[in-house]
Amino acid sequence: MTGRETGIAGPSGRIATGRIDWVDTAKGLCIIFVVMMHSTLGVENAAGREGWLGLVVEFARPFRMPDFFMISGLFLALVIDRPWRRYLDRKVVHFAYFYVLWLTIQFAVKAPSMAAETGWGSVVSDYLLAYVQPFGTLWFIYMLPVMFVITKVLHDRGVPWQLVLAAAAVLQIAPISTGSVLIDEFSSRYVYFYAGYIFATRAFALADWARQHPALGIAGLIAWGIVNGVLVFNGLADLPLVGLALGTAGALAVIVTSALLTQAGIAAPFAHCGRQSIVIYLAFFFPMAVTRIVLLKTGLIPDVGTVSAIVTAAGVVAPLVLAWLIERTGYGRFLFHRPAWARLERDPPRRPVAQAAE
Repeated sequence: MTGRETGIAGPSGRIATGRIDWVDTAKGLCIIFVVMMHSTLGVENAAGREGWLGLVVEFARPFRMPDFFMISGLFLALVIDRPWRRYLDRKVVHFAYFYVLWLTIQFAVKAPSMAAETGWGSVVSDYLLAYVQPFGTLWFIYMLPVMFVITKVLHDRGVPWQLVLAAAAVLQIAPISTGSVLIDEFSSRYVYFYAGYIFATRAFALADWARQHPALGIAGLIAWGIVNGVLVFNGLADLPLVGLALGTAGALAVIVTSALLTQAGIAAPFAHCGRQSIVIYLAFFFPMAVTRIVLLKTGLIPDVGTVSAIVTAAGVVAPLVLAWLIERTGYGRFLFHRPAWARLERDPPRRPVAQAAE
């Protein structure tokens, strides 16, 4: 394909507009890895020792967030030419609503313990600071609108995609560490988001290839896994260029893995998590923290790795249960469904909680 490598092509080459099985699976794998990271690091920090699940977290470190951002950019070509009002509604106001809501919820939960340490004045100042310095686990949905807006501006002004991609790669490689989450994470992640947007058709072609050549796909994954593991566990993964290469290769490996899992008919649990990835991302912090505290205080399970795995499972499953209860009862829909007053456009037809939050 010449020119911009945009567009979402299915096996027939047509633009795809519905849900794509392997995309949901890839999102599911990504959100599980994210919950696993926070759960494992939290358990190990509280326990004062490391566990076996920490090895998995470390192995996934180079590609965990790059793939999340790459997947987030895949469908941008379908909407980037929309009028600014509609675009801002879906790509900025949408995420801003959930950020403000869940930031407030998290502070409400954590405020008493925070106030006990630093005082209520500090709690208020930290809450206000979170509107310019993304807070805790919510930084991802703070970052996405920034990337969506910047990408549309560049697109509308006709900036060559090759130039943007090169500049984004330079930002990723450069040792940028300002202390600002917004600046530092944008510099580190934008190249993957933009690559997902520009090379969407290539990503879908890779998934199709993997499903048609499973043996070669598995062989490629084994080779990638060995290289990734060697570089990670020898402390080389963060070197300039190496980190970019590992992030890109890992993101492609997740695409191949997702395609193979889908082809084998065993992707349903991961695809379900992917369809509700934003639900899990927003709500996992509370069940994760409660499960960690209970297990460590009771000492029922001495193995840190096993505790981390259970905490991870709680962080994934509890939000899914919450979303199911909301869907069944109709109460609490505002937690994952943006109400009409928080829209620039008229409220669309009622959708399931998981889809509405995406």
